[in-house]
This record gives sequence, structure tokens and C-alpha cells, in this order.
Amino acid sequence: MYHSVGDCSDDPYRITVTPGRLDRQLRWLRRRGLRGVSVAELLAARTKGEGRDLVGLTFDDGYADFLTNALPVLARWQCTATLFVLPGRLGSSNVWDPLGPRKPLLTADGIRDAAEAGVEIGSHGLTHVDLTQADDTLLYAEVEESRAVLEELTGAPVTGFCYPYGTVDQRAVDTVREAGYDYACAIDPGVLNGPHVLPRLHIGQNDTAVRLFLKYRLHRLRRRPVAGLR
Repeated sequence: MYHSVGDCSDDPYRITVTPGRLDRQLRWLRRRGLRGVSVAELLAARTKGEGRDLVGLTFDDGYADFLTNALPVLARWQCTATLFVLPGRLGSSNVWDPLGPRKPLLTADGIRDAAEAGVEIGSHGLTHVDLTQADDTLLYAEVEESRAVLEELTGAPVTGFCYPYGTVDQRAVDTVREAGYDYACAIDPGVLNGPHVLPRLHIGQNDTAVRLFLKYRLHRLRRRPVAGLR
């Protein structure tokens, strides 16, 4: 799980890695025979009993620096990714973060450019709200309307969702599943399980080779297998 790729000198939420750090992290994967791919590609492989050499890479929020800083590094290491964007905040910034710098978000053209470069586009909701605190009307809009907007924008199906802040409960899961998404990403879903609450591992600027190795091994030990996937 990544977010922004750029200057991390002012980064109170630890959501940013530099392009150089991302480059070294992807090199670490490739040297171990692993390749970063979109979540859709990873799940398609796993349902066939394949994909042991694949790692799902996600970038949340849809920062504009994805195009300039992340995409060239991904291409260098022959990796792809899933980019979870906010169609209700096109060209805006991370206004939900009270601390730290304002980071510009992708415009509609930027999202299309990412899609044309082979990046999977998923929904992060419309405006980045905690779905566990949303009433039914807002929950429906964040889940259903965001997908409709993105499909019109990209001209392609949107099959993946990502819960803002990683917070999730059964009502949010049910809404996402009923909306027709194939999968959804959380962070630490607790007792919830299945393809609509996929756990992820945060990767940050401090994750050197040693930390990556430890995270990789410990994550596999502490997570239950996702129900429905091999």
C-alpha cells in the first residue's frame, strides 16, 4: 500500500516515499523473483492457483505525483499497479488531512493517462470519507456513484474499491459487494474476511531491504488466508 511519491520532508502521516526509495523497493522485489501488478491481475492469477510470484501494488488517493514520479519507476521494473482515485475531488487536494502540505490530486485527464498506461483504476469513494460513519445516502453515493463516474471517465469497468482510511465494517462491505465490485481493499480488517476486505501492508520511506524482508515474512504469518482465494 502506497500513497504519494515525492518529497517526504514534511510528511506527518508517513504517506510519502521518494522516487528513489520506490525504485529501490521495486528492485528488491524483482531481485527475489517477484513482480508488482494490479490487484485485479493478482486475484485473477490466484483464483487459477497461480501468481505466487506476483505482489499486488496499490496507490491510494490518486495524487498527481503518481504520473510524474511513480509511473516511470513502475515501468522501469516492468510493474503495474492499482490506483484508487476520488472522482469527487478531481484536480483538488488532500483536504481531509489537517496536517502537512496540500498535495494535488489527479485531474480527469490524469486518470485517463494512467489508465492508458496500463494502470488499473479503482474507486476510493467520491470524497474520502469514513464509510463506517456515513449514513445510508452518503454511503450509497460514495460507493455507487463513484464507480459510475469513473467508468464514464475511463470508458472501462471499475471492479475494485478501497475503503478510505482503511476503516470498514460489515455494512460497508455489504454495500460494496452489492454494488458489484469484484474486490475491495482495507488495511487491517480484523475478523472480516473475503475478497471485499483484502488486507494490505503499508510501505513507507523507512522501509529498506531489511524492513521489507521482515514485513513480508511477518505479514504472511499473522494474516489468515483470504476466504475464496487459493
